[in-house]
Amino acid sequence: MQNEKFKFWILVSIVAISGFSQGMLLPLIAVIFENNGVSSSLNGLNATGLYIGILLASPFMEQPLRRFGYRSIIIYGGLIVFVSLSLFPLWESFWFWFFLRLLIGIGDNALHFATQTWITAISPEHRRGRNISLYGLFFGIGFAAGPLMTPLIEINVALPFILSSVLCFIGWIFVFFLPNDYPTSDQEVEVSSIVKTAGRFKKALLYGWVAFLPPLAYGFLEASLNGSFPVYALRIGVTVENVSVLLATFAVGGIITQLPLGILSDKLGRKRVLSIVLSLGFVSFFTASFLENTFWGLFVCILVAGMVVGSTFSLGISYMTDLMPTNLLPTGNLLCGIAFSLGSLGGPFIGGVFIQYFTSVSFFHIVSVLLLVVFLFIIFNREHKLNSN
Repeated sequence: MQNEKFKFWILVSIVAISGFSQGMLLPLIAVIFENNGVSSSLNGLNATGLYIGILLASPFMEQPLRRFGYRSIIIYGGLIVFVSLSLFPLWESFWFWFFLRLLIGIGDNALHFATQTWITAISPEHRRGRNISLYGLFFGIGFAAGPLMTPLIEINVALPFILSSVLCFIGWIFVFFLPNDYPTSDQEVEVSSIVKTAGRFKKALLYGWVAFLPPLAYGFLEASLNGSFPVYALRIGVTVENVSVLLATFAVGGIITQLPLGILSDKLGRKRVLSIVLSLGFVSFFTASFLENTFWGLFVCILVAGMVVGSTFSLGISYMTDLMPTNLLPTGNLLCGIAFSLGSLGGPFIGGVFIQYFTSVSFFHIVSVLLLVVFLFIIFNREHKLNSN
């Protein structure tokens, strides 16, 4: 039992460091490129490098996990992230940084898929919401701290990258203290063919497709908020310092309610809690569109939005785990990551295009409409729980 606790806290700590790196990179590079005169659409395109890397790696993650185990995948993923972050200061180039972001996406995919699946595998049903919310909480803590590194570019552009790479290296070292573990025999370890892998993807989509929508929406929201909103905010007169504060505010809002919402979802059910937070998120962002010229108005709206929708990714994972047969949990976790990546891939680019070509449309209208659509899918879907093998 003691070993399980040690394993759990090491895993969520690693996720926090990964969150810090992601939370730092999106606004940091967006501000650097904006100051260098890069267009908002190209700025958004560069931000997609991370999520393209995640998507490229996703189809190839499940089999290595089953063959080499959780710890090995985390070690390889962490190494890729650490090395890539260390290389950013060497050459300030649009395509070089795009390539490094792509590599970080591959490393982050490996790291998150392994830690996420490991945590869901060791979590009993009555504590599943709590454990997954702690996973999201620690990621959120790291993500909240990340944007605060943006003003450091006024001291030295390389400084945030150096700090982030050092933190990643420290977290990576701790992984070696964990014993390796593998998906259990009831998770179809014997399956190896591409055809059977595709079959598992199809089954997982049939069982839990609705649970993949919250991670997709959160991916879009998080990536566009951190990748496109800084550009939009600078253009409407918000200072760099206030941009970093607003981004951190959203993440802090998620931190405040992450664990309570996870515990509440264990008691009231994932569908009900997801419906509530998505509807309140829509109201918060829609209200922000009318208050975007006042810092404190934005501050309150973004804080409330973070408190309600900052948990949609972890709630989506818990919802997927409720709906998915045990033997498909690794596949379901992988599809949650893919859904998040698809949303993240579209977020910065779509946000950048709207900022550049639809100047009369508020950034917050794009986000609020997406949350409303997902809310409607959630409440009108009829659940078919399948908890057996």
